[in-house]
Amino acid sequence: MRAYLIINAAAYGLFIIGFAIGLIFPDLNALRAASLETDGTGELVRWLVTTPPLFALTILAVNLFRLSLLTIVLPSVIVPFAGLAFFGYWAVETGITLVPASPERWVVLIPHSLTLVIEFQAYILLLLGVYLLGTHWLFPRTVGAKNRRQGYVRGLQRLGLLALPALALLVLGAVWEAYSLRYFLNPLIELLL
Repeated sequence: MRAYLIINAAAYGLFIIGFAIGLIFPDLNALRAASLETDGTGELVRWLVTTPPLFALTILAVNLFRLSLLTIVLPSVIVPFAGLAFFGYWAVETGITLVPASPERWVVLIPHSLTLVIEFQAYILLLLGVYLLGTHWLFPRTVGAKNRRQGYVRGLQRLGLLALPALALLVLGAVWEAYSLRYFLNPLIELLL
């Protein structure tokens, strides 16, 4: 429980630090926005938002493979705790990216805040699994394992168990994000602005 709470504080804290950096240095946010337009991400999102089921599948695929698997899990299977560092960098960068540049973008943060909480909880479960993998691997005797190999296997089992609720949260987050951007955002902008 203690590790879970510390990882929560670190994950949200790094995001908030990135958000503050983006507010203080708006040019960094503008650079992130420009890079998303240059690489085609912005255009792809604008096209996908009109088809929520396809948008949700795309969000899920990106969050599951690019962030969960390639950024958090796989590096940690090779180097203990590596996914924690990679996620930390991503959290700061995401904070910078999500700083609103217009009143409409501030309204976007209202439904997107729930998306952020849901998806971060999924990542935090994976980060906890990565932490357990690393501790079991490096300190096998603390979990009753005979050697590092056995500790590694037990760590992978715990990571696998934590991956199941993380997957459920990623599905929920993708569905909420896709449908909230499509159906709640424009009425909310009209209501508030």
